[in-house]
Amino acid sequence: MSANTVAIRSAVRNALKDCTAGDLILVAVSGGADSLALAYALSLEAPKLALRVEGVTVDHQLQSQSSVQAEKVVAALKKMGIEKTHVIKVDVDITDGLEASARRARYAALDSCAEQSGAVSVFLGHTRDDQSESVLLGLARGSGARSLSAMAMRNGKYVRPLLAITREETLGACAEAQLDPWDDPHNADKTFTRVRVRHDVIPNLEKNLGPGISSALARTASLLRDDADALDQLAEQEFAAHDALSLDISRLEKLPKAIRTRVLRMAVYAAGAPAGSLSADHIAPIEALITEWSGQGPSDLPGGVRVSRISGRLSLSR
Repeated sequence: MSANTVAIRSAVRNALKDCTAGDLILVAVSGGADSLALAYALSLEAPKLALRVEGVTVDHQLQSQSSVQAEKVVAALKKMGIEKTHVIKVDVDITDGLEASARRARYAALDSCAEQSGAVSVFLGHTRDDQSESVLLGLARGSGARSLSAMAMRNGKYVRPLLAITREETLGACAEAQLDPWDDPHNADKTFTRVRVRHDVIPNLEKNLGPGISSALARTASLLRDDADALDQLAEQEFAAHDALSLDISRLEKLPKAIRTRVLRMAVYAAGAPAGSLSADHIAPIEALITEWSGQGPSDLPGGVRVSRISGRLSLSR
């Protein structure tokens, strides 16, 4: 057994340690090397713990032969011993950008499949390379610590065991297992920002700054996640001390900005803003109601949430 396969199976084994015999695990598989290597490792490790594994492949219907690729995934997983694979067709609204729209449609499909099947976890094949790309994209957007911390190994039902594994390792593991990965044409299309980061930006950084950039970026994400988790915990404790829809301004203005802005996000989401809909541009005018008060009017936010300053308090309503 090669070092590549050993590393991947070890990562999967570690991710399964909190599961209970009889649990159902879904593994999301596109047919690429990362998800195939993950599925293969799961097919070997899960039975040792009496865990059930089913595949799920999302057909975005963006290519003429997408249904054929979905059938190939089903066949590949069956050959591994994963007998059942859910094939889910989704419609992607490209008016809001193909990458983002496809991602939303994919996760909505995975959420639905997990709920309907009773799965306790959905395993995803994101690797260290994906993590480093996400950090660079976040830097380019001027994101904060939470966004720069990129992907967590565990986020609700989603589990990403391969975040310390490289794409080179998944390719090697597939070769050893005689698996035939699919190369998604979109992964070579440089009209997509992430593809340019993968094929142009990171190699150029490696060339000019030396090897190890991808590893360093992933390490930065991990360190920032630790910091962001600690700040979130402090903000949660502070938010719990307030009336959720009427926040005490005298208390808020004494907080460090990193805590205060998190409390404000929590309050707006609690008031009904859609998950993931808030950016720094949304939070800035709310904070100004606290720190730069000059009689300005209310702030209107996603989900119909309105934040006003009334009698020394921030009032949230819909």
